[in-house]
Amino acid sequence: MFAVVRTGGKQYRVAEGDKIAVEKLAGEAGETIVLGDVLLAGEGDDFADGAKVTVSAEIIAQAKSEKVIVFKKRRRHNYRRKNGHRQQITLLRILSVGEEGRKPAKAAAAKPEPEATKPELVAPKPELEAMAKPVPEEPAKGVEVERKDGAQPAAPVKDHAGSKPADDAAVQE
Repeated sequence: MFAVVRTGGKQYRVAEGDKIAVEKLAGEAGETIVLGDVLLAGEGDDFADGAKVTVSAEIIAQAKSEKVIVFKKRRRHNYRRKNGHRQQITLLRILSVGEEGRKPAKAAAAKPEPEATKPELVAPKPELEAMAKPVPEEPAKGVEVERKDGAQPAAPVKDHAGSKPADDAAVQE
């Protein structure tokens, strides 16, 4: 019997005794896991519903795949970057592909979440409020603001470029 399972965003056709390398799964070497997302199952020309089939596998090892070289280049700009990447993988040995009911999984999924697990809002602690600095508010444009130290704002700068010629004559005398 074979099955098509989906794990790590990829699909694999597996049968009992097969060894496959999949994206990293949680678990240590020697542990047994159940691949839950079975898309299709069959034997020969007969196909069965994947929802009624379970696939169990043993973790052989946690490893890294072959190195992939990432090379970036922009011509005529002396820009070259070379990086390597090794993806984490899990090696699996398929132990069994069989038809078993998934009633425990459905029963667990059917339970509604109790409302007591919702996070509650907590009032801030008073000592933390005292440590927080107040944020100064910026005055709106065109609004006069009185300074705390009593200083007056600077006088606007006068433009002498447009002065009258009569004033210049009086200054020269």
